[in-house]
Amino acid sequence: MVMEPPTPGGNSGASVARGASERAPIGSASEGAASGNANVVTAGAAYIGGKIVPISEAVIPILDLGFLHSDATYDVAHVWRGRFFRLGDHLDRFERGMKKLRMSLPIDREEIRRILHDCVRASGLANAYVEMICTRGMAAPGSRDPRDCVNQFYAFAVPFAWIATPEQQEQGLSVHVSRVQRIAPESVDPTVKNYHWLDLVQGLFDAYDHDAETALLSDADGNVVEGPGFNVFAVTAGALVTPKAGVLKGVTRKTALEIGAELGAELDLPVEERALSYDELVEANEVFVTSTAGGIMPVCAIDGRPVGAGVPGPVTEEIKSRYWLMHDDPWYFEQVD
Repeated sequence: MVMEPPTPGGNSGASVARGASERAPIGSASEGAASGNANVVTAGAAYIGGKIVPISEAVIPILDLGFLHSDATYDVAHVWRGRFFRLGDHLDRFERGMKKLRMSLPIDREEIRRILHDCVRASGLANAYVEMICTRGMAAPGSRDPRDCVNQFYAFAVPFAWIATPEQQEQGLSVHVSRVQRIAPESVDPTVKNYHWLDLVQGLFDAYDHDAETALLSDADGNVVEGPGFNVFAVTAGALVTPKAGVLKGVTRKTALEIGAELGAELDLPVEERALSYDELVEANEVFVTSTAGGIMPVCAIDGRPVGAGVPGPVTEEIKSRYWLMHDDPWYFEQVD
């Protein structure tokens, strides 16, 4: 039996739905944080310059190359009902990204973990979108040599954001496969989470011009790869398929692959990581996308054509149900005090 996942928040009329949140005053969550401050942090909290501040006061230097050159890596975890989900996996990917970009920080993994907990605790949010960022930092005056920079760490927690509204999740997303080509992995490594989003943003505008809700981009060979902030899966040719190359190895993607392997053994539905052509995508029985900002989200129309029966399919719904059940498994979560 498929169990219902949590309701994605109450703001169903917004373009991005936000989960219900509980808020508490900012407190002495971290060394340097305001102590005894009775002001309520209404939109979140951030770690900037060694202290916790309200999100409205979070700023970075304009000369930071993370801003000027998009020279940064980041990762996003989520907190649901006061629990981080798979935070260790997000920290692993963040550390790999810094290593690939030749970045390093004066704080270790456990200090990063503590700061993220502090941001959530200071914000008072029960359901939160939590981002950790490493930027190149500022270069020496007159220098463009990245070796002259001192890398910087920032973090913040804001209300949980959903890529799809409750109505969109019930009806399934409408997607346009854009002619905008994804940045080649030979140019920018997609396994390092980054802010090189101009191709994705242009793809979104292309989707809106075609009356779709979001976009998927393709590679130079015409294979579908990923969308703005999400991976894609298709039930096609008797298998559950997701693109292997040219994509971010999402933590929600990883979770869907794990659930898919379990479910595949029950349904004789093998899981395949391989190239996914446009023709195969539009002829698929089911399609869904995965993201930390929303979990497992069905796609029911591609370029104006219905996917399968035009409603969320049984495989998608079962993976979605099991995904949310995992949020109650102590193996995958850690509590925010």
